[in-house]
Amino acid sequence: MRISTQRRDEWALSELGVGSSYVPQMTQVGRVEVVRMGRGEPVVLVPGLAGGWRLLVPLARRLAARHEVILVGLEGDRGGVAPGAEDSPHDHATSIYGLMKRMGLERPTVFGVSFGGAIALDLAARFPHTLGRLVLMGAEARFRGGLGATIARRVLERFALPADNPFLNQFFNLLHGYRPEPGPLSRFVVDRCWETDQGVMARRLHALEKFDVSSMLHAIDVPTLILAGTKDVIVPPARQQSLSQAISGSTYSTLEGAGHIGFLTHRAEVGRKFSRWMRGSLALAS
Repeated sequence: MRISTQRRDEWALSELGVGSSYVPQMTQVGRVEVVRMGRGEPVVLVPGLAGGWRLLVPLARRLAARHEVILVGLEGDRGGVAPGAEDSPHDHATSIYGLMKRMGLERPTVFGVSFGGAIALDLAARFPHTLGRLVLMGAEARFRGGLGATIARRVLERFALPADNPFLNQFFNLLHGYRPEPGPLSRFVVDRCWETDQGVMARRLHALEKFDVSSMLHAIDVPTLILAGTKDVIVPPARQQSLSQAISGSTYSTLEGAGHIGFLTHRAEVGRKFSRWMRGSLALAS
């Protein structure tokens, strides 16, 4: 039996826990969307290069069982960036710093993934006293995207691609770390990523090529957790372990079989590791 596109997407969202029962408390702050859910110690989730906060909803729902989760959108996630606006981790970190001040968040945990991890690193290095804790996945102090990322950026810059383009979908599939089985999860990833304008993707890939906070890591003085997928081919675990070694007192942990989007494919394990680490860091602080 063939399932219509609309029904297929509705089913995929429902299976991932983001269907009609998901009612976010969403507000618009400037040009970005902010979504809040749950209660407890605040956790700010910073999304990656493509997919925006919607790609993080399945993880957010798990974390919201114990915490207040604040999903922050990035300018450009929906409809492109304003003329003349920058799209670098440094600029997004400055924006999130201002956003946290306006929201009255006092030393929240900041959890960044991939491009969002670069943003979180910049934020923690430049404004260390505004964070209570730092969690990173798929990040490093100086990104080295490799040939695949360079080819993807050149294609995005030079060719107007139709949505659901097979070439870019193969790049998105690399995020899993393995060839994903066709189904709701892989469809969810592709659909969310294509919600980000291809020009924005290209700008962010270019910004990552220039990103380097390796000389600023000594300024990070908050408890830090680094979670690395053992099959992450975008930022291999060895490079994430090197980042952990460069941040004083950080904790490094791996997710067996997870790729670059382990926060989605292995979200139950991420939630367990995060909760254990949070309990430990809170106990040490008391």
